[in-house]
Amino acid sequence: MTDQFVAAIDQGTTSSRCIVFDAAGSIVSMAQREHRQIFPRPGWVEHDAEEIWTAVAQVVPEALAGAGIGAGRLAAIGITNQRETTVVWDRATGRPVHHAIVWQDTRTAALLRRLDAEYGEARFRERTGLPLATYFAGPKLRWLLDNVGGLRERAVRGEVLFGTMDSWLIWKLTGRHVTDVTNASRTLLMDLRTLDWDPEILDVLDIPAGMLPEIRSSAEVYGTAEGLSGGEGAGPLAGVPVASALGDQQAALFGQTCFQPGEAKCTYGTGSFLLLNTGRSPVASRHGLLTTVGYRIGDEPATYALEGAIAVTGSLVQWLRDNLGLISSAPEIEELARTVEDNGGCYVVPAFSGLFAPHWRSDARGVIAGLTGYVTRGHLARAVLEASAWQTREVVDAMNADSDVALRRLRVDGGMTANNLLMQFLADVLDVPVVRPRVSETTCLGAAYAAGLAVGFWPDLETLRGQWRQDADWEPAMDPAHRDRELRNWRKAVARTLDWVEDE
Repeated sequence: MTDQFVAAIDQGTTSSRCIVFDAAGSIVSMAQREHRQIFPRPGWVEHDAEEIWTAVAQVVPEALAGAGIGAGRLAAIGITNQRETTVVWDRATGRPVHHAIVWQDTRTAALLRRLDAEYGEARFRERTGLPLATYFAGPKLRWLLDNVGGLRERAVRGEVLFGTMDSWLIWKLTGRHVTDVTNASRTLLMDLRTLDWDPEILDVLDIPAGMLPEIRSSAEVYGTAEGLSGGEGAGPLAGVPVASALGDQQAALFGQTCFQPGEAKCTYGTGSFLLLNTGRSPVASRHGLLTTVGYRIGDEPATYALEGAIAVTGSLVQWLRDNLGLISSAPEIEELARTVEDNGGCYVVPAFSGLFAPHWRSDARGVIAGLTGYVTRGHLARAVLEASAWQTREVVDAMNADSDVALRRLRVDGGMTANNLLMQFLADVLDVPVVRPRVSETTCLGAAYAAGLAVGFWPDLETLRGQWRQDADWEPAMDPAHRDRELRNWRKAVARTLDWVEDE
């Protein structure tokens, strides 16, 4: 099958991509389109699902053209996606009923407080592995049902469908209304042990079960791309099996071939997400991490993971570029940060939508602490980069406390890993080696690997593990006393973000 390829669609928070991979797991071609970020109110974040579908319909033929192939040479296509982002669409017309509510959105905070008071966060955690946080999709769906006129009645009549972005794309491509276990595990609606929607939680949230997708494994053929609901955009993929779906961070875990318990990766994109493979049983966190499904291959038992989710890392660099104008492109931040020796006593805590793991404080908002007349653009740029490392340190500390084995090496991926200054500072802060793979697009690679497994393009996990190659690594070199002092300062800055948002 060396004359064939596997493609992956990566529907991310800021853009949609399609990447074509060969049998060695190497990138053959890639196409990408950005989409708008819609901010109706402070703390609210939305996407236009139709705009996203248009972008996907553009990048797929562009990637195939770049590879010089047609659909006949694709063994399968996989999907990976921004998780928790919530879409509701009309079953008959395929039109979204409202903008998609993005994972970063905080509008459900009041609802979650009521749920905690009436039902109790502990009961949600025990069943779903998740805290009551604005991050997750189920409460976003409840908000839409409560606030879009007539939507609840239409949902009861079976006229509208809910899904995260994987479901939206699979439905547009194949007409099938499905999701996979990794995305379902991020809704606050799925029982981690049964891998099915929890009837009691659906009742508590007053969500009609008929609008939810069928939960399937992460690697199986859901259908073929035939344009049943996708129109002309599905044409270039006609007849190709749609054979995997993984939330983006689980896809990166899979692409980094972290198939054994104790193996971990961190992806640095819009946010950053550290996942640790915990094997065939869910592990309850006592230190602010999420228990989630890592992946499920066909009929095999699910593999679980502990996750530390950080809301703002790469998007903080975008904020420095777009909102403050201190740089004109994201890569410039490294050059600017290198104009100074340190952060000048300045710390940036980007709690734009509250703090995620391990704090889970929706009342927090971002701060720049330690400002003096000495601080320059360079110091601010350096503090922005350091924020990603310190937030990772908080998650690693929590993970070490929850796990039997301390983290000894961290595999990293995502766009920010091209920043060598950040990677060295990360190794210094964590005091462990940091390793970047040769193929940095591990999110797409994981979706491609799962799709290829589903159709026999690759025979087994060991074959995939054998393809992983190191590109670069960084060893810790920071004086321990300096590290401890900077960590204390970071924690003081974090404390100043709390209790900012008050109940209206």
